[in-house]
Amino acid sequence: MRVLRIFLYLPEKIFPAMKKYAPLALLFVLIITSCSQMKKQADLILTNGKVYTVDSSFTMASAIAVRDKKIAAVGSDQQILETYKADQTIDLQGRPVYPGFIDAHCHFYGYSLNLRQVDLVGTGSFQEILEALRQYNRQHQTEWIVGRGWDQNDWPVKEYPSKEALDEVFPDKPVFLTRIDGHAALANSLALRKAGIDGTTTVEGGKVIKKGGQPTGVLIDNATSLVSKLIPEPTREEKISALQKGADNCYGVGLTSIADAGLGHEPIELMDSLQQAGKMKMQTYVMLSPTEKNFEKYMEKGRYRTPYMHIESIKLFADGALGSRGACLLESYSDDPGNRGFLVTPREELRKYAQMAYEHDYQVNTHAIGDSANRVMLEIYGELLQKDNDRRWRIEHAQIIHPDDFSMFGKYSIIPAVNTTHATSDMYWADERLGKNRLQHAYAYRQLLDENGWLPNGSDFPVEHINPLYGFYAAVARQDLEGHPEGGFQQENALNHRQALRAMTIWAARSMFEEDEKGSIEAGKKADLVVTDRDIMEIPIDRVPEVRVVRTLVQGEEVYHAEKQE
Repeated sequence: MRVLRIFLYLPEKIFPAMKKYAPLALLFVLIITSCSQMKKQADLILTNGKVYTVDSSFTMASAIAVRDKKIAAVGSDQQILETYKADQTIDLQGRPVYPGFIDAHCHFYGYSLNLRQVDLVGTGSFQEILEALRQYNRQHQTEWIVGRGWDQNDWPVKEYPSKEALDEVFPDKPVFLTRIDGHAALANSLALRKAGIDGTTTVEGGKVIKKGGQPTGVLIDNATSLVSKLIPEPTREEKISALQKGADNCYGVGLTSIADAGLGHEPIELMDSLQQAGKMKMQTYVMLSPTEKNFEKYMEKGRYRTPYMHIESIKLFADGALGSRGACLLESYSDDPGNRGFLVTPREELRKYAQMAYEHDYQVNTHAIGDSANRVMLEIYGELLQKDNDRRWRIEHAQIIHPDDFSMFGKYSIIPAVNTTHATSDMYWADERLGKNRLQHAYAYRQLLDENGWLPNGSDFPVEHINPLYGFYAAVARQDLEGHPEGGFQQENALNHRQALRAMTIWAARSMFEEDEKGSIEAGKKADLVVTDRDIMEIPIDRVPEVRVVRTLVQGEEVYHAEKQE
């Protein structure tokens, strides 16, 4: 109104003609004020960005308006600024914006609690492991020493370790070290004695590795639980602290949603309570472990939904992992004649759980690595599904498929939930396990994509790194972080950039029945957004692992800002 006063009250001797135009000036100011008041109120406006909406047409935009935790509108800077006003506006300075990244298969709860353990990922020898354990023991007064991440395939001698060196260093403290894939572990003698494991111990769906009739300390699949169940539980406060740290780590790499592949009711209740109290923003799709308590509390009561948690699936295990030779194969391992691996869950039990889920309209997601395990699950799924459907039952990993079985994915609308970094982690030794003929039909992500026209990608962390951009890179380049091998590993099964982005956004959301609320930047969907310092869709693919997240928003709330972390 200050401008209006100038027009109305300026001395006539200076501007004798102005007073007669004062009504027009008043009308002009009223029009401007009215237009401003007509703008819609938003909570946040982001402008001057390069917005990858990942909608059905892969539309590009530059600005986003956020209101009530959702995307109110997407468009050009002019369109958004002419329509919306907000107390907070962020100039993105030309940076790219993507839908919040979604990890379609991980172990978030386990990863978070593992942050309290000895990190053995990347150790190049068993001597390195021993030194890490010594250092941990000097710094922590714990009843047990627990670690995870070793992989004998990374050592000069690619053989399983044994307990003797652990016994020498830790004769009076139990030690339990889980292999990187979670399907094998090494225990020292004290831990074995506490679990009652000796030369006579056998386990259905697992194996106690022995030498000279006595345990070496290496336990495979179900045998690991004989020891792991004895490890003292962390306190509730320790679990909460670990979960919050795990969530913060995920926000820092752009993850806004995860699918936690196999949880019991107690972890679910803890995470749910943190989310509802506003103490953890990580959006979680839970796959239930097949326990009676889970069935009673969740499956029998139908779907469970809150703004941050979603439950309508169960997680089954058909077999183990290829690295520990627990994957169930149709023919013997090429480097271990007579060993075909094994099913960790009997076929009739897998069929029973699948039938229960079918009757309760729950999704079934089954870990299957070997070609035999995949065939078993494809047949069980096919018996129940019978034809094209929208149940979205998933095969987790879908790693090694017999060439005769690929068509079953399309025939029964079965979704291969893949992990692209597994290909580039396993490629150094997978041919030793499988031989060249079988290897051609392993990690065949493009061939699997062609069956239904879409597939979700997850990391399987903590088996792999939590950074979803590593999965994007592996999907497209089919190389490790050092750029090996030249030309890519079985490059014919690479995904292109758009497919790789969709696999960790809209397709991942679809695999969790959430494509109507997340996975793309469209009006009405949750304001889950990721801003990076460089454009993963345009820079050379070998530079993608260097890209850093600048901001992460979950339902419109900024949960990570790189500048605030420095």
